[in-house]
Amino acid sequence: MEFVYDINAMTPSTDAEILAEYRTGRRDVALTAFVRMHQRFVMSVALRHSSTAHDAEDAAQEVFLRVATKLGEFQGNSTLQTWLYRITVNVCTSIHRRRKFTAFFGFGEAEGELDVPSSASAPSQLAEHNEFDVYIKNVLAELPPKQRETFCMRHYDELSYEEIAEITGTSEGALKANYHWAVKKIAEKVRSSEYYANWKEGTR
Repeated sequence: MEFVYDINAMTPSTDAEILAEYRTGRRDVALTAFVRMHQRFVMSVALRHSSTAHDAEDAAQEVFLRVATKLGEFQGNSTLQTWLYRITVNVCTSIHRRRKFTAFFGFGEAEGELDVPSSASAPSQLAEHNEFDVYIKNVLAELPPKQRETFCMRHYDELSYEEIAEITGTSEGALKANYHWAVKKIAEKVRSSEYYANWKEGTR
């Protein structure tokens, strides 16, 4: 008798299944599935909390290295995505401080090492060449920090107000107000830009 195995059935496809696999000893399978499921989210967060795409890539790698050793410690007091968001932001902050420290003293992170960005063209680097993307980044940079953070977590990370409240310790009411004012300010900036004028001209 020939047995046919369903590969998809053997691969964890939810956070609960990943945690179960990890805790029963199939750590490689669990971690591979975890990275596939969350790598876009981690990279998206890292890009917004890093100075360069190179730093974001380093941060993403470090995040998943930490996950590999800490996933078994996850207690379920929050969602895995919330837990992962905190780790990513902490790693980005750590890398930023490390870069500032090494730049101040004029040496690399290892003797003789030069911090040279990768020459590979990552999707994030290609996006940065888009004039409108650069314009929006500048608009976001002008927002008060809490409004910018709330907007990015809602718009880019697609987190619920409940999840954002859990991450930031801010009430949902305050978050909704932050998001409202961020959207209003961004809309005002865009409407007064050459991009909006061009769009209106193109619809005539």
